Amino acid sequence: MSRTAISILASVAFLAACVALPPTATAVQPSLGAITPYGLQRGTEVEVQFSGARLGEAEHLLFYSPGITVKKIDKVNDNAVKVALAIDPECRLGIHAARVQTRMGVSNLRTFSVGALPTIDEKEPNSEFTTPQPIALNSSISGIVQNEDVDYFVVEAKKGQRVVAELEGIRLGNNVLFDPYLAILNEARFELSRSDDAALLRQDCLCAIVAPEDGKYIIQIRESAYGGNGNCKYRLHVGSFPRPTAVIPAGGKPGETIEVRWIGDPAGDFSEKVTLPNAVDEQHGLFAKDEHGIAPSPNRIRVVDLQNTIEAEPNDTREAATAAVGPGALNGILEKPGDVDYYKFTAKKGQQLEVRVHARKTLRSPLDSVLYIQNEKGGNVASNDDSGGPDSYFRFNPPADGEYFVLIRDHLQAGGPEYAYRIELAPVQQATTVSLPEKQRYVPTTMTVHRGNRTAMMVNVARANWGGDLKLSVEGMPPGMTLEAPIMPANRTTIPAVFSADPAAATGGALADLIGSPVDEKLNIPSTFYQRTMLVRGQNNRDVWGHDTDRVAITLADESPFKIEIVQPKVPIVRNGSMGLKIVATRKEGYDAAISVRMLYNPPGIGSSGSISIAKGANEAVIPVTANSGAAIGKWPIVVRATAAHAGGTIETSSQMADLDIVDSFFGFAFTKAAGELGQDTALVVNVEKKTEFGETCKVELLGLPAKTSTAAPVTITKDSTEMIFPIKIEKDAKPNTYKSLVCRATIERDGELITHTLGGGELRVDKPIPPKVTAKPAAKPVAKPDPKPVVAKVAPKKPLSRLEQLRKARQEAAGGAGGE
Repeated sequence: MSRTAISILASVAFLAACVALPPTATAVQPSLGAITPYGLQRGTEVEVQFSGARLGEAEHLLFYSPGITVKKIDKVNDNAVKVALAIDPECRLGIHAARVQTRMGVSNLRTFSVGALPTIDEKEPNSEFTTPQPIALNSSISGIVQNEDVDYFVVEAKKGQRVVAELEGIRLGNNVLFDPYLAILNEARFELSRSDDAALLRQDCLCAIVAPEDGKYIIQIRESAYGGNGNCKYRLHVGSFPRPTAVIPAGGKPGETIEVRWIGDPAGDFSEKVTLPNAVDEQHGLFAKDEHGIAPSPNRIRVVDLQNTIEAEPNDTREAATAAVGPGALNGILEKPGDVDYYKFTAKKGQQLEVRVHARKTLRSPLDSVLYIQNEKGGNVASNDDSGGPDSYFRFNPPADGEYFVLIRDHLQAGGPEYAYRIELAPVQQATTVSLPEKQRYVPTTMTVHRGNRTAMMVNVARANWGGDLKLSVEGMPPGMTLEAPIMPANRTTIPAVFSADPAAATGGALADLIGSPVDEKLNIPSTFYQRTMLVRGQNNRDVWGHDTDRVAITLADESPFKIEIVQPKVPIVRNGSMGLKIVATRKEGYDAAISVRMLYNPPGIGSSGSISIAKGANEAVIPVTANSGAAIGKWPIVVRATAAHAGGTIETSSQMADLDIVDSFFGFAFTKAAGELGQDTALVVNVEKKTEFGETCKVELLGLPAKTSTAAPVTITKDSTEMIFPIKIEKDAKPNTYKSLVCRATIERDGELITHTLGGGELRVDKPIPPKVTAKPAAKPVAKPDPKPVVAKVAPKKPLSRLEQLRKARQEAAGGAGGE
């Protein structure tokens, strides 16, 4: 559909801003590109196609939420499968996430939608207001907005009937920055409701009316700037179901039955009694429902162990403050522009409380909160606008026993029926959060372990309000897999973990929970796994839309064509030292590809090469490892990752977990400064300071000498040595200069391996020879000087007279001649 030049330019700008997610690096793991259809109705069985790359050997699907059962998987081709799914009648409505597990790994995450209404497809042509596509009320439509496209649908409604249209666009996570626009119009083409970005739905749209008369109502969908690139998919839910935009109270205690008030529905507010789940759920989805249906997406509430207080209007002054308790939860709405709400509670000195507003982030309220705590005299003792996010937060330490007041307002003095909030005054809680660093930028880490082999990864752990040693465990792994992980000391936040698979285990996949627990069994601290998948990125790779999960995808895959081992070092690495870490590969017959090997991580103060490979057809390689002067002393667990080409992609395994023993230097060297002239010999004296007892002899080489200089054979020292002398020969054509590059490499052989120190600080000055002294000549006899000639004074030449001076002189001479005596 043609538009103005301005609209075209806006569309071009929009498309330029879209940044699609990069594909996963080529690997033998499967890649999931699309789920078709992307909208399913609960209570039905449906055939769904999963397409992408390397999906033909799919064995199972991994769903992050219950209510979906796989009945059958049929191969379409090497890159796609058709799956028969049964959607439970009680399956949660809204967005769900899935991965495909094959015999060689697990795919990336993709999302799809589950609704309560029957689904129909958009049918073109429906791009004109006069020829909309007829649809029945209470149905879901799957469609696509093409470039400069507008889709129109028409429904019939009776006067007083609720007509709600909710659109899922960006929430489908289709790798496209889709900014939809939605409107409900009457037959005279007047807009009765319109929506660009609904606060409740983030960047998606919501329109709701009560039909003013019997008739037809037209629903319009387009990209907000008339863009669209062929992949702007949407799900439109149209019906008479309730669609409130806020709920009060926005939470309750686990297992509690509460009465909630639904706010913002076009047919008016209404109340309902609901029973909350028995477990803590910090973002529980509560669905509004009545005799006309159920909302297609939830309102978010908090299920936590805090006593509710609901505001009692008027409470816009300190004198009228609503009485509350702390710890507790304060629930209310800023009902109109300029509205403020006050609460009062008592607290004791030393009673620490975490005070947090839940509005934009959790409840998806439009409120931009500003929060204050005041004392009895009205003085502010704590305040915050938005700390680390869109909502207010601070930790409150009451300075004295007494009564305190909570004041909340909008940053721009806005307000309205949707401006709901929940303020939690909670005791400081201890918690642990486990996560995985990315191996590839913007790609969440998954775990594939091959039968009879190992895979390693780093695990990050964040402790909140506690400290101490921690141990890692995992629940829900595929049968036949085990985890090995060291104890994480209190001063560390990351540890290596090695997953191993039994050679006889069956292939399979699971969504497992990684758990970080205190070693001290007296501590009972909850642990949560968190992983974010960015599904849509904006300019500068800004996270526009994504999906959060609480489990990691782990696959037990078919055999790998190789396996690697670390040859456990028999000797330590010393500070200011180095060693070669030997890696040995075992290959399946016929497999001879080069294998890249590198350390999974380096302990503090340790460096290692990241560009070492076991050459094609070879079975060994050595990774150079160095330790600086501040390397952390102790035994550190180390693991080596290995990647190699296989089956048109790459495959990854790891070594076992070995020990790297880091110790202090056995001795210290103090270098004296050496100097010598060209063509002469000199000596460098090095004083030896013993730090650690050692029984072996030590060979010390002097390195770093400049060109045209040399030293004799290495020096041998023992634990009793206090000095070393290195003779240095300087050739005549050496370059004079001061050289500060001298180092000593000291090696001790123990158990057939070398302990190597490299200690520097030596200086050699190469000088030019001093020029020889010149013999003094005898003094010459004095020569008689002739008498000086008399000096004749020079008379300065007379200055010629000017014409005027000449005339004056002539007059004077004439006057003198006339007189006389």
